[in-house]
Amino acid sequence: MAFKGTKINPERFDKSQIKFYIFLIPLAIFMAIPLVFIFSNAFKPYSELFAFPPRIFVKNPTLQNFRLLFSSMTQSGIPVSRYLFNSFLISIAVVFLSILISTMAGYILSKKNFRLKKLLFEINTLALMFVPIAVSIPRYVIIAKLGLIDNFLAHILPNLAMPVGLFLVKQFIDQIPDSLIEAAKIDGASDWYIYLKVILPLTRPAVATVAILSFQTAWNSTEASLIYINNESLKNFAYYMSTLSGSAGTVAGAGIAAAAASIMFLPNLIIFIFTQSKVMNTMAHSGIK
Repeated sequence: MAFKGTKINPERFDKSQIKFYIFLIPLAIFMAIPLVFIFSNAFKPYSELFAFPPRIFVKNPTLQNFRLLFSSMTQSGIPVSRYLFNSFLISIAVVFLSILISTMAGYILSKKNFRLKKLLFEINTLALMFVPIAVSIPRYVIIAKLGLIDNFLAHILPNLAMPVGLFLVKQFIDQIPDSLIEAAKIDGASDWYIYLKVILPLTRPAVATVAILSFQTAWNSTEASLIYINNESLKNFAYYMSTLSGSAGTVAGAGIAAAAASIMFLPNLIIFIFTQSKVMNTMAHSGIK
């Protein structure tokens, strides 16, 4: 079974918890207001979008904003559904490959002994200091040298470099007893079998964390569409959202922008709701204090 974290959450309700609920429930309601506002805006007719003072809740919900969004096309004649399909395809590929690379590299760095092992992990840790904008120029040079300009892979390959994902997974795997790996080897298990049947099941919280981080990176990224991609049909939904910023304040564009914003936000919310407990377990076992 996977690690269960520190088990700080109680298994059943106790009256001693009431004092926490008195404080946390109003705070949770306050924090949820922006989320409600995002989805409420998507269903507002124009009369409510520009109402003053602004209203949080919609009075006369309509699907007109979504119909306009999916019936509209860019100046290049590309439908919005194409951008959305590209984003889903990119995100799925990035999540799968990021999990594969992070877990395999984390297993090697944690449980194998070889020269320069510590140096490689220190380089990965050092890479945590650099924000993406700091390496945008060398990244562009590498993409250009690989011949990936105007190539769909330009969306995927740069996002596979996730130092924080490797760091979390490696630190999590460090908590797995070496005796468990040795017992599997005595039973004749190969490294590939150990990775699939031992490492992956025991690192599900870390895998879920990597999935969240990689999905958010790929889903929200506009870098590839703006810098590496000239073909409009290869660009993603986040790029399309950025093109709406100029018209979001107009009557014609506000409803479309509101519907697009809700679609853009929804996958992140769903993934976080189902995996947030795994994230807490990862942080508890990854040496982060």
